[in-house]
This record gives sequence, structure tokens and C-alpha cells, in this order.
Amino acid sequence: MGGRAVPRRRRPGYPHAMTERQPSSRSCFICGRENPLGLKARWESDREANEVRTHVVIPEQFNGYPGVVHGGIITAILDEAMARSLLIDGGFDDLLVTAKLEITFRRPTPTDTPVTAVARLLRRVGNRAIAEAELRLPDGTVSARAEATMARPPPEVAAGWEKERPHWKVDQD
Repeated sequence: MGGRAVPRRRRPGYPHAMTERQPSSRSCFICGRENPLGLKARWESDREANEVRTHVVIPEQFNGYPGVVHGGIITAILDEAMARSLLIDGGFDDLLVTAKLEITFRRPTPTDTPVTAVARLLRRVGNRAIAEAELRLPDGTVSARAEATMARPPPEVAAGWEKERPHWKVDQD
């Protein structure tokens, strides 16, 4: 299917009419379908809400303390979410890299518990963008929030992404 989002049916727990599955890569720690150590998160865009979401269970092996997800893992998930907010109305060539990230950990995030990451693109001007994201526990409590400024990567970095382009696709699982 290439790098295009695929429309999905209405999902329980989503108040909006339609979500679209986003493409994934092979090796990314967060979404890489072939990364044996990764989370294999599947992302969906909700154009009406201007949000991107994923539901994931973070295994105990990614703890910082027993039963609590490591803050670096939470940061990685929220960073990915904010980058993916660029894909709501864009594609592979619209991806940016994080230039600045601020995160607030509001409460411990338990391991082996379903969590939802939600991100919104706040604004995009030229080669820069600002987005926000949060990680929600099953009861809707926000365990962490983040805001990032993203920028166009240097050409040599973006050139390295080209080998992944043919594998950037929407998974049909």
C-alpha cells in the first residue's frame, strides 16, 4: 500500500467517525514491525480530532523500577507520537526530527498495563513544527505530557532515511 494511510472503520472508544492507520517502518524501536526488542506500536490518525493515537502495553523488561515504566521509554513513545502528528495531513517527506523536547511526568506509568499515547500538531511554519502529546492510563488519567519543537533534518540525515522508504507501509494485521 505504500506510504498512504488506510481508512479504518469506527472503533469502540473513539468518539470520531473515522480513523486511518499510519505507515510503520521495519526497525524503529516504537513502531518497527521487524524490531524484536521494539513495542510494535500501530498508529492511527483521526483527522476530525486532529490527533494521532496508539494503544500499547509496555512490558516489564522496560521498567525503571519494578512495575514502573522507565522514563526514557515514555519519552520515546511521546516523541514518536509528536513526530507522527505531522502525518495526519502529510507523508514520509513531511517527517521532521526533534530539536527540543519538554516532558512532565505526572505519575508513575505501570508496566504490563494498556496505555494510550495521543498527540496533536499545534502549528507548522515552514521547516519547523510544534506538537504536544500525552500518555493516558486505562482510566484516562494522564501519566506524562510532552511538547516538542521539530525541525527539518540536515540533508545527510534525511538521505539516510531513503533506504527505509520502500518498507514504509501500512500493516494489515
